[in-house]
Amino acid sequence: MSKKITYPLAALMLIFMLYLSFSSMLGDSAIIDEVAHLPAGYSYITQQDMRLNPEHPPLVKDLAGASVWLWSKISGETINFPDSLPSWQKDINGQWDFGFNFIYNSCNNADAMIFFGRIPTLLLLLILGIYVFKWARELYGPFAGLLALFLYSFSPTFLAHGRFVTTDVAAAAAIFISSYYFVKWLKNPSVKNLIIAGLIFGLAQLAKFSVFLIVPLFAFIALIWLLAKSKNSQEPLGRALLKNAWKYLGGTVALMAIGCIFIILPVYFYHIINYPVAKQQADIKFILSSFGIRIIPNTIYWLAGIPVLRALAEYGLGLAMVMQRAAGGNTTYFLGEISNLGWKSYFPLVYLMKETLTLHILTLLALFVFTFNWLKNYTNAFKEKINWSQTIEQKIAPILMLSFLALYWWYSIRTPLNIGVRHVLPTFAFIFILVAGQIASWFKKPADNLPAKKSGLRLKYILLSGLIVWQIVSVISVYPSFLAYFNEAVGGPANGYKYVTDSNLDWGQDMKRLAQWTEENNVNKIYLDYFGGATTEYYLGDKFMPWHCSASPTMLKSGDWLAVSATFLQGGRGKPVPGFQFDSGGCYNWLDSYTPTAVIGHSIFVYQIK
Repeated sequence: MSKKITYPLAALMLIFMLYLSFSSMLGDSAIIDEVAHLPAGYSYITQQDMRLNPEHPPLVKDLAGASVWLWSKISGETINFPDSLPSWQKDINGQWDFGFNFIYNSCNNADAMIFFGRIPTLLLLLILGIYVFKWARELYGPFAGLLALFLYSFSPTFLAHGRFVTTDVAAAAAIFISSYYFVKWLKNPSVKNLIIAGLIFGLAQLAKFSVFLIVPLFAFIALIWLLAKSKNSQEPLGRALLKNAWKYLGGTVALMAIGCIFIILPVYFYHIINYPVAKQQADIKFILSSFGIRIIPNTIYWLAGIPVLRALAEYGLGLAMVMQRAAGGNTTYFLGEISNLGWKSYFPLVYLMKETLTLHILTLLALFVFTFNWLKNYTNAFKEKINWSQTIEQKIAPILMLSFLALYWWYSIRTPLNIGVRHVLPTFAFIFILVAGQIASWFKKPADNLPAKKSGLRLKYILLSGLIVWQIVSVISVYPSFLAYFNEAVGGPANGYKYVTDSNLDWGQDMKRLAQWTEENNVNKIYLDYFGGATTEYYLGDKFMPWHCSASPTMLKSGDWLAVSATFLQGGRGKPVPGFQFDSGGCYNWLDSYTPTAVIGHSIFVYQIK
């Protein structure tokens, strides 16, 4: 396949992906996480103070805040920063109160800030797509490059999360691109490649704290790489091991040090320039007061008191907060149950429901092709005595990818923090490439031109074309509600709420669409139990009447309108698992006798009371 065909097709897919993500976000209200991330990012850029939202590194928030700041300067729009609020002056990480007030209650243009804050995430989505195509093409050829890019460009999960001010797409891009340059350095360990890999590693660590998992990953890959290189060396094994240990293990430590010294610490130092030492230490002491291993918070507190190490303390605080939150879990609805302890089956099942059946079929086919080829090569290996260390050298990229998949899925399945398929999003790009690589090998032209083999190849193309068309239709049919995508095996997006909620379906993105629905249907008053990042009064005005799951339905009169977010609706219907106390359990069972008058974006259920 020539470059004249490959590159234009890749460009068209990337452009169409951006169009879908960009145009679909125009009708979205703020999701819940954006209320914390966007104001925090703006405060970092303008105040050089990281008292808000320290549990996430600053990269995405900085980009969003800088985008909003730049828009205000170009347009002349005034942005009021409410630094007199107690949530800024006194509160410990008052991100929610400050966030809602900054966006909606400070005479700022909320919709414009949200719009411009999201633009950098779209750019990250584009950059990751370029690298997915680039790496797949380098490893397996142009056919695999295009197929991997197709799976990426038409992934409903990437289309959904590639337009929000959140860390998930950034984490996926960070891990993927950092891995690309790490492998490039292993294969060509020049000083230039070491520096590039180190700087990219540092940037990656600023995306999300789960990216820290590439530290043990890179150490493991460097270890097996040096063992393979030593085995294949002409030098005595002992001398080769010492030499390669210094080059590759030492180099891995060096590139991580480069990232830390030249990226992480300077960036964090900028973010604490105007963060008072006393305030930083007080925040650390309070936030980590329940942290189990006391030497960790005590060390972080001590570091915060040393001027040159305050930045390291702030990074350590965020990392410790993530460890603390992951261990604590989050109250979640899953398959009719409510729990904060998580389910081992959560991520595997949600992944199967939320990604397309085309991907799953291609994955099964790729596993079959891989197993067939492996068994054939395994048999030949004994006959021909293949050098396995040489195989490691040749296959180090897919070995890294498979190792990361094993590590990240193991980590995700063990954590009780079950709030969305987005938490395993960093694994998707690797899956797309590995699947595309095996499918590409399946499509290799036969050495002979026997009619039967040519017909078989033609049938393969027909099958793949059908699967591609199916995926395109399946994904576009849910436009613009990509967050609500569920595949046909579970009944599509209309049935998704029966299985899972939260960021799999309902993150508060449909408030503007609900307001539009009330206008179109002449609804003058509506009771609302809303989960999300919008202020209900901002969009509904006097129409809004507050409602909560615990309220008695007898308070509603015949003809009244009630809207309930899917997350709260199912939370009020699910059964708490044994031993879990949940006060809202069953409080929305009375709505089982009602059929929704409308379902807004698959995430807000509207009822008219009888």
